[in-house]
Amino acid sequence: MAFIITEIAQAHDGSLGMAHAYIDAIAKTGVNAVKFQTHIAAAESSIHEPFRIKFSKQDKTRFDYWKRMEFSMEEWKGLKQHCDEAGLEFMSSPFSNAAVDVLEEVGVNRYKVGSGEVSNFLLLEKIAQTKKPMIISSGMSSYEELDATTKFLDERNVDYSILQCTTSYPTQPDQYGLNVIKEMQNRYKVPIGFSDHSSSIEASIAAFTLGAEIIEVHAVFNKSSFGPDATSSLDIEELSQLVKAIKNIDKAQKHPIDKSNNEEFSDLKVIFEKSLAVNKDCSIGHVLTFDDLEAKKPKNYGIDAKEYQSVIGRSLKRPLRQWDFLNKEDLN
Repeated sequence: MAFIITEIAQAHDGSLGMAHAYIDAIAKTGVNAVKFQTHIAAAESSIHEPFRIKFSKQDKTRFDYWKRMEFSMEEWKGLKQHCDEAGLEFMSSPFSNAAVDVLEEVGVNRYKVGSGEVSNFLLLEKIAQTKKPMIISSGMSSYEELDATTKFLDERNVDYSILQCTTSYPTQPDQYGLNVIKEMQNRYKVPIGFSDHSSSIEASIAAFTLGAEIIEVHAVFNKSSFGPDATSSLDIEELSQLVKAIKNIDKAQKHPIDKSNNEEFSDLKVIFEKSLAVNKDCSIGHVLTFDDLEAKKPKNYGIDAKEYQSVIGRSLKRPLRQWDFLNKEDLN
């Protein structure tokens, strides 16, 4: 079964109450973890950072937006406690070394590294020093860059996994990069997952069937809501559908079917399979042709339909009426 992470990110729009509301809603879907983003504007950004999407009418700069997304230590601890009570793992992506310090005090089991931080070795060093596992999104990274990052982590004995991800919002089908899942499995020999921004459930379902061990999706109450990721997210109902689909596929994969054995269908085969019959009145001595034959339910009331070739060219011992079953004793 895949480990399913639901990213709230900034869907709460800086509202602590909304953040808690998301935890309650997502807990009902059956996912494993809820992930936030821990932003400390002064540590990670500056007034020179441009907006990726100019979505905000109330924040003059991207720096102002990050500032508005901050929570206090007490608030982060409250969110963590809420997740614990709801049976969800609390996760958050740090975007600065200072954010790692916050998350260490709050208490996390592992770290998610966003696509833009994969080559930020300063941050990776800080996280590596915690001795906790990392999940790395590869959205903007080439294999050359990922090779350098994995080498850096291997040298520090970090337990890590990698997510195939496309940094495009929303991601289009020709951008999913599902082929990369197997490529990464072969190249890095670590757990490989899929981080999706497509606003649909199909990409993650396909990724799971191709071997993704971690699935990460954004969630939002309404795709028309305020924020940079709303149009790239699933709504809560879609999230529930995704979890159900993955659980069903996981169950199917754990119960392979032996196609060489169809004993369980014996009764059904009698009902659905057919016996030979004649499609017209036929007199004694009539020599049967292909055009004389029909196949009718159920099986075992006449010669099996699969044996039709064995009756062609043979004559009848007795007359048959239209639609009568054809049996071996009827044939010379």
